[in-house]
Amino acid sequence: MSRTSARRRRPAPWPVAVVALLLALAGAGGYAALNGKGTATAPTTAAASSPALVSPPGARSAAGLLDASGARAALAQLPVKGRAPATGYDRVARFGEAWLDVDKNGCDTRDDILARDLAAVTRRTDCAVLTGTLNDPYTGRSIAFTRGVQTSALVQIDHVVALLDAWETGAQGLSQETRVQLANDPLALLAVDGATNQAKGAGDAATWLPPNRGFRCEYAARQVSVKAKYGLWVTAAEGTALKGILAGC
Repeated sequence: MSRTSARRRRPAPWPVAVVALLLALAGAGGYAALNGKGTATAPTTAAASSPALVSPPGARSAAGLLDASGARAALAQLPVKGRAPATGYDRVARFGEAWLDVDKNGCDTRDDILARDLAAVTRRTDCAVLTGTLNDPYTGRSIAFTRGVQTSALVQIDHVVALLDAWETGAQGLSQETRVQLANDPLALLAVDGATNQAKGAGDAATWLPPNRGFRCEYAARQVSVKAKYGLWVTAAEGTALKGILAGC
């Protein structure tokens, strides 16, 4: 066989552009990846079926929110105790007025959370949120918000760890300044459907969970994040409920 024939049968090298494309696909997750528990998962183009722990970028983000593994570890370290008496609980006297400007940015906490959690926000000033749309984490419904005497309550700001629950699980031992900080901490707050927030009341994870099952991972992680940050404890029933939720995240 001539050298010319041999050269003709030799496979042509792949174009540089094709190689670059394949490398990019591999880097984007085209191969198996770890699922966060140390095991490999097959690549897929479909959306994950399990609930997402952390919301999409820009939505409900807050410093200090633990991921699933961090929340499980933190929960294991929280003290387990019975509830302290509710004696002496008063929202304003113990946790400050609703709502204060704790971070001194010129806006009260309610407007800060509305501006963070709502989409397409309009404002009268740099602070007062007039309109917006809430993708409600508790129900999964879209809620149109309009500021007004008859309409503002349709969207409420929920303390993920209810303040009465916090009072009964360790907040009595905190300083007044720290309790006020807790009541206005973005980590502990979510804009939610007003009626659903009223139904929750002061319930903990053992007595109330968001109807939207897809949000329960983040909900549990936020509760643990808040309790760990402020040195609160959990009741036995509450701890069991949180552990069960986080085990599936």
